[in-house]
Amino acid sequence: MTYNLKWAIGWLTDFSDRVIQNKQLLSDLDQAIGDGDHGINMARGLTELQKTLAEKEPTSVKDAFKTAGMTILSKVGGASGPLYGSAFLAMSKATESETLTEAEFIEALEAGLAGIEHRGKSHAGEKTMIDVWEPVIHALRQDELTGDVIEAALQKNERFKSYERPCRLSRRSFHRSSRSRRLLFCPTFPSLTRTRGAEINDKKNTVL
Repeated sequence: MTYNLKWAIGWLTDFSDRVIQNKQLLSDLDQAIGDGDHGINMARGLTELQKTLAEKEPTSVKDAFKTAGMTILSKVGGASGPLYGSAFLAMSKATESETLTEAEFIEALEAGLAGIEHRGKSHAGEKTMIDVWEPVIHALRQDELTGDVIEAALQKNERFKSYERPCRLSRRSFHRSSRSRRLLFCPTFPSLTRTRGAEINDKKNTVL
């Protein structure tokens, strides 16, 4: 599978649509650990991203990722904006080709993960959204990604919400972002697993 500009815009648009459609659910989930505004903040910023993508019309995958990063960074409130914004900006910097191979896309995701780690001053095993990104990317690298791998990472992360530790960027902000990372990953990774013949249950593409 290759990843071109049309795909990139489609991925970002799908992610935005899913967050906007589920903004109340995301905010409801956020109430347990935050101010209950994660969905509202993300939806506001991603609505702006959709407008920007339509008006600016990015000319490359690199440009699309940069547009996403800059827009999310400036329009999404709280700490989720810097986390997602840093990820997409790092992915943009790591993207050079007009059309990405699967290996190049994985490298971009790894750069995005590094961007989150740098911005949040955190690493795998510290009960943050990184603990979802890392196993999924590792499975991609090993050509072992399945729907079960994605779901296991998501469910494992959900169990971290009661864990208490000193904040860095803000552990709460990582959990807020963890609410919406399912909506970012699900439109993309199932397509990769299907290329390997894996069966994906439709219910694993939802936020429930």
